[in-house]
Amino acid sequence: MPYDIVTIPCLSDNYAYLLRDQDTQEVAVIDVPEAAPILKALEENDWTLSQIWLTHHHPDHIDGVADLLEEYAAKVFGAQADAHRLPPLDQALAEGDAFNLGNYEVQIIDVPGHTVGHIAFHVPEAKLVFTADSLMALGCGRLFEGTPAQMWESLQKLAALPDDTLICSGHEYTASNAKFALTIDPQNAVLISRSAAIDAARQKGEATVPSLLSLEMQTNPFLRPADPGIRANLGMPDATDTEVFTEIRARKDAF
Repeated sequence: MPYDIVTIPCLSDNYAYLLRDQDTQEVAVIDVPEAAPILKALEENDWTLSQIWLTHHHPDHIDGVADLLEEYAAKVFGAQADAHRLPPLDQALAEGDAFNLGNYEVQIIDVPGHTVGHIAFHVPEAKLVFTADSLMALGCGRLFEGTPAQMWESLQKLAALPDDTLICSGHEYTASNAKFALTIDPQNAVLISRSAAIDAARQKGEATVPSLLSLEMQTNPFLRPADPGIRANLGMPDATDTEVFTEIRARKDAF
């Protein structure tokens, strides 16, 4: 596919992403925890920033926006529902809206749960979805504002995307998420193998995101409340998926 993607470590455990359409040279950044590493990546690649996409209002996802705008005349995209607590938006977005980065259509998915105004940016042609703190590698975001039912509905939307979609999440939490996942899904051979690979990657200082949706569907407990093994381990064989998800989220909060 004619695009480039760069994963940029920020702060202590955040990630921002640069996405570039090779045909038009247009570049977007997804979330801006801080400006300096993003500016460095743009300079090293000799790219000019065109767009800024914001998934939600938390400071560790927006604090560098003003500094980026001092250097680039980029358009800012974010959730209409959160416009009052985001940097000034050039385009306010809701579920079903779409816009273009160069030749790519970018589709908006509402994914409340972590916050009530969280959105994801899906780029179907590039097989990418930028999920920040909704669906994460082996996890999902803590429920600061939304309900378990809201988050489970959000995760079902993301789970319905094609299996070869890359999940571009917002934090390096994967090792701790894996340790938790093994407490409720200890017989999962794919999870055991993935956990070992994650530990090896982190020992080398390598990022564990993005991750394929197909792998998340096999190993991420927050996507798998219907799994009989997980239900048995939780002692919830007859519960609803929402009830099982709620229990998983509560156990992770206490982990």
